[in-house]
Amino acid sequence: MHLEKFLHCLEQKPVIAAVGDDKWQAALGSSASVLFYLSADVMTVREHVTAAHAAGKAILVHADLAEGIGKDTAGVRYLADCGADGILSTRAVLIRAAKEQGMIAVQRFFALDSKGLDSVEEMLHKTSPHLMEIMPGVIGKAIRRFSVGEIPVIAGGLVETAAEVEKAFANGAAAVSTGAEELWNRS
Repeated sequence: MHLEKFLHCLEQKPVIAAVGDDKWQAALGSSASVLFYLSADVMTVREHVTAAHAAGKAILVHADLAEGIGKDTAGVRYLADCGADGILSTRAVLIRAAKEQGMIAVQRFFALDSKGLDSVEEMLHKTSPHLMEIMPGVIGKAIRRFSVGEIPVIAGGLVETAAEVEKAFANGAAAVSTGAEELWNRS
C-alpha cells in the first residue's frame, strides 16, 4: 500500500486496531481500516497478512515483537515478501529497512520524561519514519487505575504546566514530580 492511500485510510478511519491473536477475528470484522499486528510469528504471518487484505485492511507488523523473524533487515525483507504493508518498531535500523523495501514505517517511542522527548527529536532526524507513535497515549488512565489502591501515586514525567498538574490531581495522583521550576511553589 502506498503511503498516500494509507494516510487516506487513517483520515477516514483514524482508530487503528492494535491486536494480537486473541482479538484477531474481531479486528478483521471491525470497521478499522488499519491493523497493527502485535503477535506475528514466522509460521503464520503470511496467512494473517492475506486475511487482513481480504478484509480490505492494511496491516503493519510490530517487528520488535514478531517471533521467529529476525530483528534485522532480512526480517523486514521477509515481512515485505509476506505482503505486510509496513512495520512498527522502536529500532532505527528496522525503520530504515522498511523504507528501503517500500513499506510504511511507523516508529514507536516511549515518552517517559523530558529527556526522552529530546531523544525522540534526535531519532526522528536520523530515521524520518512515515509516522510516529508516542506512548503512553493516556497517562491519566494509568493514574486513575492505580490511585484507587493502597499505594499513593506520584505523577511524573512530562508534567510542565499548571493545567497538567491539575489534571494529574483530578485523576487521583497524590503528588506530582516535575522539573518545571515555575510549578515548584504550588501548594
